[in-house]
Amino acid sequence: MKIREINAMRGPNYWSVRRHKLIVMVLDLETMEDYPTNKVPGFAERLKAMFPSMYSHRCSEGCEGGFFMRVDEGTWMGHVIEHIALEIQTLAGMDTGFGRTRGYGEKGVYHVVFSYIEEDVGRYAAEAAVRICEALISGDTYDMEEDIQRMRELREAQRLGPSTGSIVEEAESRGIPWIRLNKYSLCQLGYGANQKRIQATVTSETSSIGVELACDKEDTKFLLERAEIEVPRGDIISRESSLEAACKYVGFPLVIKPIDGNHGRGITVDINSIEDAHEAFKMAKQVSGRVIVEKFITGEDYRFLVINYQLVAVAKRSPAHVIGNGKHTIEELVAEVNKDPRRGYGHEKELTAITINELTQTIIKDAGYNVDSVLAEGEKLILKDTANLSTGGTAEDMTDIVHPANVSMAERISKIIDLDICGIDVMTSDISKPLSETGGAILEVNAGPGFRMHLAPTTGLPRNVAAPVVDKLFPRQGDTGRIPIIAVTGTNGKTTTTRLIAHMAKMKGYRVGYTTSDGVYIQNRLLMKGDCTGPASTEFVLKDPTVNFAVLECARGGLLRAGLGFKNCDVGIVTNVAADHLGLKGINTTEDLARVKGVIPETVLPEGYAILNADDDLVYDMKRNINCNLALFSMDENNPRIQALQRIGGITAVYENGYITLCRGTWKMRIMKAEKIPLTFGGKATFMIQNILPAVIAGNVKGFGIEDMKAALETFIPSAAQTPGRLNLFKFNNFNILLDYAHNPAGMRALKNFCDHLDATVKVGIIAGIGDRREEDNIEMGSIAAEMFDEIIIRQDKNLRGRTEEELIKTLNDGIRKKDPNKKTTIIPSEREAIHYAVTHAQKGSLIVLCSDVVPDALELVQDLKAKETIGELITSE
Repeated sequence: MKIREINAMRGPNYWSVRRHKLIVMVLDLETMEDYPTNKVPGFAERLKAMFPSMYSHRCSEGCEGGFFMRVDEGTWMGHVIEHIALEIQTLAGMDTGFGRTRGYGEKGVYHVVFSYIEEDVGRYAAEAAVRICEALISGDTYDMEEDIQRMRELREAQRLGPSTGSIVEEAESRGIPWIRLNKYSLCQLGYGANQKRIQATVTSETSSIGVELACDKEDTKFLLERAEIEVPRGDIISRESSLEAACKYVGFPLVIKPIDGNHGRGITVDINSIEDAHEAFKMAKQVSGRVIVEKFITGEDYRFLVINYQLVAVAKRSPAHVIGNGKHTIEELVAEVNKDPRRGYGHEKELTAITINELTQTIIKDAGYNVDSVLAEGEKLILKDTANLSTGGTAEDMTDIVHPANVSMAERISKIIDLDICGIDVMTSDISKPLSETGGAILEVNAGPGFRMHLAPTTGLPRNVAAPVVDKLFPRQGDTGRIPIIAVTGTNGKTTTTRLIAHMAKMKGYRVGYTTSDGVYIQNRLLMKGDCTGPASTEFVLKDPTVNFAVLECARGGLLRAGLGFKNCDVGIVTNVAADHLGLKGINTTEDLARVKGVIPETVLPEGYAILNADDDLVYDMKRNINCNLALFSMDENNPRIQALQRIGGITAVYENGYITLCRGTWKMRIMKAEKIPLTFGGKATFMIQNILPAVIAGNVKGFGIEDMKAALETFIPSAAQTPGRLNLFKFNNFNILLDYAHNPAGMRALKNFCDHLDATVKVGIIAGIGDRREEDNIEMGSIAAEMFDEIIIRQDKNLRGRTEEELIKTLNDGIRKKDPNKKTTIIPSEREAIHYAVTHAQKGSLIVLCSDVVPDALELVQDLKAKETIGELITSE
């Protein structure tokens, strides 16, 4: 078996609009296509022995053991690999269960699709599942534990931490979209100009002064002491020669810690001798230049969590420890503690497994033991120097018993340090009494405090401490941090439609970001060049903090490669569906292609609009799967589908009596005559009219007035600046050049209809075969060209996309000869040379039509030729 490719979906996709995190593996079974599971001796038995927990997989049988029933009856290995990939993720602590296996369109080749929790783990699971299946087929032994541990490590390296993850989950539950901005914990909540940012539990609204103060323990202590907050006596030193004087001033027992430390690094507690103090000083100096020598306060360790200057949770923390039973060694006691089902690797469960590392062994040694020592019955041995949960510590929620004086104190501290989110470490013997009565003290104030101990305490009530963070960032009821998103897809016309809507929005005063097959634009400024119709380009726009309106062209390639770059849009437009790129990525029919394009209207928010082409059966049928308002457009006002929607008060746009007309119910609102809209070339470019219709509906449902849209249509000029590569007409003295992106039979026919209305003595076409189209598509392109042009020049694209130059030229020629065996045809592979040839041989009054795939290069050349004509350097046959 051979893996051809593995793609990770990260948003709504062809396989599922609701399940965004899917691995899509293209798997060639090769010879195993002829050997389903019931034809491989012993396969079922070995599978059941290796994965007894797979009995819970119901599969299509709908009952426990259903998958094993399918294996016994005989199923293909792609289906087995799907289930193995799911199960090994679950065994590694990532319980996930959606999968499906479908034919790719070639014999023995399948799409194996399954859900994942973390992308790198999902990719690894795909490869590991194939290896495991091959071992089961051959009967070889396979050590799965290595794969399980590797997946755990990948998860811990990639996942958001518990604190960040909880805030993201809370945001998602409120409909607030989010984007991860780096591989660590920096995340964006909301889109564009409405975004807020978090990094762990520090937000874009957190005071930088507050963070600096919290990181400077000396200044923190000084400010708290001046505010009559109970803090332990202490001194700050930087030289070891000052240590003895500091110890004398503070008095034993004491604690020594680095002034800039965090996460318990370099801290030594309960120091009772000058010798131990020297050792502790050296440890602290490894972390920070200056060191705190402080009175060691006895009691319990509590963490107060304050958010938006209000106390929201308090937990009592205990460091990792074991309690002796007079029988087992310390190492055995640790193993017993780790059997607790709540303990796991890293952050996968509420508690972290205790590890015996070098620090632990040092602590055990200082206590007079080693890992093989047996502790007396009831003896408690601390194994870590901090109470952090990440090192195996435990937490008990104490929020409900905190004394009001202590609540007030914590909230005062957050204001004094100016931290909207802070963790306050308190040592006291009884949290239900004021610190002034117990002799307790504030040990530390932390910026970016961890939430894990409050979200899932070992005992006591869990607290949703992420909610007040999101409340603070988005205080208005129902605020989701979104910006208007209009998504446009279809086979042809989507780029022009996108640009036109963006132009309307810009004229309305919005700061617009939009993506096209030419590049990404922020306020009409081109910031990324190339085909930018995938999720990465979408995220580029949605991340931009200046953008408050997004118009996104969404093509099939990005959808199949990674899914959409957004979860929901306000308006989804489908212009049309025609044969294009068929035979690629398992999309073999126009019906398959329609299902890809149909993802867009299915993602529209319930209060939004899906705008569909009522003249296209495949597009119109997409209404069956939408969960939003429907709007339709048509070139025929008498289209029964249009009339049916009008009768129930729906929104439609039609081309009637020469006008672009918007209808609400049966009421007509004529926007303007089509022939007066520059984009239509006096009404001759009917396919441009079809692009305008959905654009005016989109404008209308987003609140643009008729006059606003009319002004936008009048100022949207078909040109290299506003519509590059879309009907760009350049008028030379003796001839004209028309540049267009027509790249499939449907686009070519639309271009033919337009050219038929143009007067010219001779029409010359410069065309190219396209490597990632079917042979019949290129033949049809040649046939259409033979009808359109008096002369044809066959050039070649820069990117052959898997075909040879000779193959592509031959298929075009076959199409031309099929329609007209005597058609004058010249072959000039270089686009630049082909254009120069056409220009230098141009007859007076001729029209040269250039069908280009690399629009910027072709535009540059034509504009250069125009400039040369202006200064008299252009030489033609005339």
